[in-house]
Amino acid sequence: MSIIAKQNRAYGTADPRRRAIGWGIVALVHALILWLLITGTARDVLKIVKKPLEAAVIQEVIIPPPPPPPPKEIKPPEPKTPKVEAPPPPFVPPPEVTPPPTTAPAIAAVPAPPPVMAPIAPPPPPAPPAAPTGRQDMGVACPTQVKPEMPRQAIRDGIEGVVKAQATIRNGRVVDVQILSGPRVFHSAVRNAMMQYQCISGAGDIIATQEFGFKVE
Repeated sequence: MSIIAKQNRAYGTADPRRRAIGWGIVALVHALILWLLITGTARDVLKIVKKPLEAAVIQEVIIPPPPPPPPKEIKPPEPKTPKVEAPPPPFVPPPEVTPPPTTAPAIAAVPAPPPVMAPIAPPPPPAPPAAPTGRQDMGVACPTQVKPEMPRQAIRDGIEGVVKAQATIRNGRVVDVQILSGPRVFHSAVRNAMMQYQCISGAGDIIATQEFGFKVE
């Protein structure tokens, strides 16, 4: 009881002005908080307080210096060998050679023989004329001829007529015969006879025509 009484006594004896200042500060703090809540400033303050601070650490990149170049190989200088010059050979005089005495042969005048006249050869014979080419008479182109035979059918039927044929001559022979006109019964006989002709021709072809008359006796 004595302790409580002492405390009450001490509390009651405190300065009343100090108590009034304390209560005034508390009221002022509450009024400030209320004003911040009404105006919304407290929210911004809370956001700023709550916002984490971002700290970026910038690390300095140190580029290492390039490596030094490899040392160059230094070759030792090659020792120079002194050139030894050979001494010149001793001078030896050439031996004296005496040329043998030469006797020039005597030149005797020899009379030249008289020129011999070469015999004059006779002129060569003239070349034979070249065989003509182109169109010719059958009698000139083919001197050796064979007479065609009278067909038996023409003899039995009493058929007569004239056959005109054209022959192509090459290298002395008749190679082709074409019948130009005449009864057909005589064509085979004329062709067989003309293919047996012996002719004269040059390098080119000769075309000759000939007529054959067939009569029943």
